[in-house]
Amino acid sequence: MTVLEEKGQIQIHTENIFPIIKKAVYSGHEVFLRELVSNGTDAISKRRMAAMAGDCSEGPEGCIQIRIDREANTLTISDNGIGMTADEVKRYINQVAFSSAEEFLEKYKRESDAIIGHFGLGFYSSFMVAKQVELLSLSAKDGSEAVRWSCDGSPNFSLEAGERAEPGTDIILHLQDEELEYIEPARIRNLITTYCDFMPVAVQLDGETVNKREAPWRQSPRDLKDEDYLNLYRYLYPFQGDPLLWVHLNTDYPYNLQGILYFPQLAGRGDWDKGEIRLYCNQVFVSDSIKEVVPRYLLPLRGVLDSPDIPLNVSRSALQTDRKVRSIGGFVAKKVGDRLKELKRNNPSRYAEIWDSVAPFIKIGAMEDDKFADQIAEIILFGTTLKTDNSDEQGDAPEPDPIRFAEKSFTTLSGYTSRTDANHKQRVLYCNDEAAQAGALALWQGQGTEVLLADSLIDAQFIPWLEMRHGELKFQRVDSELDSSLQEQEPSLADADGKEASEKLRDLFKQSLSNDKITIQVQSLKGENAPAALILLPEQMRRLNDMGALMEQRLPGLPDHHVLLVNRRHRLVDGLLKLSFGAVLTTSPGANSPSQVLAEQLSRHLYEMARLAVGGLEPNQLAGFQQRSCDLMGQLMERGL
Repeated sequence: MTVLEEKGQIQIHTENIFPIIKKAVYSGHEVFLRELVSNGTDAISKRRMAAMAGDCSEGPEGCIQIRIDREANTLTISDNGIGMTADEVKRYINQVAFSSAEEFLEKYKRESDAIIGHFGLGFYSSFMVAKQVELLSLSAKDGSEAVRWSCDGSPNFSLEAGERAEPGTDIILHLQDEELEYIEPARIRNLITTYCDFMPVAVQLDGETVNKREAPWRQSPRDLKDEDYLNLYRYLYPFQGDPLLWVHLNTDYPYNLQGILYFPQLAGRGDWDKGEIRLYCNQVFVSDSIKEVVPRYLLPLRGVLDSPDIPLNVSRSALQTDRKVRSIGGFVAKKVGDRLKELKRNNPSRYAEIWDSVAPFIKIGAMEDDKFADQIAEIILFGTTLKTDNSDEQGDAPEPDPIRFAEKSFTTLSGYTSRTDANHKQRVLYCNDEAAQAGALALWQGQGTEVLLADSLIDAQFIPWLEMRHGELKFQRVDSELDSSLQEQEPSLADADGKEASEKLRDLFKQSLSNDKITIQVQSLKGENAPAALILLPEQMRRLNDMGALMEQRLPGLPDHHVLLVNRRHRLVDGLLKLSFGAVLTTSPGANSPSQVLAEQLSRHLYEMARLAVGGLEPNQLAGFQQRSCDLMGQLMERGL
């Protein structure tokens, strides 16, 4: 068999286009109303521009009218726009997917953003819900005659003279039996509110204007008051409380973008996967899933982005990513960063007040976006144990550090390091659980050492990121180790065997705990409120334990390998030492005296209390701890201790 070389064109059969439109092009049938109202708004904009050029009559104020006929099962969408001649109907309606917007803009270069339509398929979305579509149109050009076009969803159509008194277009949808929900006024009203609420022309349902028309984000920030921003937020997100702050976006180069973004009061975790920001195209609602446009760390923000320059797919229901989209996302992130920096500079107390709420956005953004990290480096706050009074904020410094709000103080990392003594410039002490680390925290505070408070869940990842970014800094949790500044140098007494007190205590705890994974340290700690014993967790070991817990999706517990620090200066430990020194030998080989047994029980009790303080006792261990505590108190009462 011989194959001959041949060239030609692939034939596209028009009878296949309607099943594609109905099933594949549009993600939901309800968007037909958005498309038809958008086309009507385009027609009104075109008439206004053509009238300015003297090419047609000006006409009344633009309006879209929707009428329901329950008896005929029809839905009519009418506009008083530029209309079409018979030739234009043939060109723009019969040629599927031919968009008139591009050709029109070539002729009229003004107000290009007023043209909503990007595609020629919008009109054909009507066949998703209609078994027959009629189009009645009268062009606003002088001397035009009305035309009627009709199609039943097949490639066949009819075009004839029609009757219409005023310029504009009527689209009459004869609804399919399974689509009769669209003759319900409540359903149409809901669709108008969803998709057409902020369109620049009135959209009326049976004579009543439904949409709000005014889009605050298209106005200049100078023309808006705080109440205007709050009212928009309350309207879009009712019963959600007022936002913390907002960012007004407005640029026309290198792309056209307007919008208002709000930081919400998040009661729980934000939606970091989908988001609640609404995307509009020339005031027409497109989507509430815009993860392709804004960076992931900003998805929990709320509000509106409006741009005709964001590339959409043919149905306008999904986004297409390209370089422009990434550029827009970078612009949005920069404006958010600028707004936060402005707030910290001009109103530091307010910034401190909302810090806990905005911190997740900032910290995740810094870890995921290097440019954003550079921008907001100096506005990242930590709680601090350094207390200041409010008079500090009245000084000459425009940005006080620490910043005081209510009973809490906040500082930046650079502010903290500037106050650190020369010997510890590279060490950053922090606490992430004031209750569990209360003993160690009290020791550091007792010596006047400033400690940062990093108690949010994200700080477990954020602190290692900060260490990588600031290679010279080493973050150390207050309970990881204690340096010599917290220790007293005291002479030790030796027993009859020549063992010093510290060694005697170490042997006692090792024997009572019988666990080689626990390192026993005995030190004399400064401060009257220093605890009798506390658990220390070496920083790197604890981080590995936390990382393992995160990978296994469980809460981090007390690592098997840890340090028990016994405070030699505490009176309870001193009494324990005396009890151990006073123990007598028994005549039975391998048996301990009652005093030695009691000393070991007290040692174990001190260890368990130290574990309890850091949440190291599991629920199934608490019952045994309570029972042993009661038995121990009973023995002490019998001995008169």
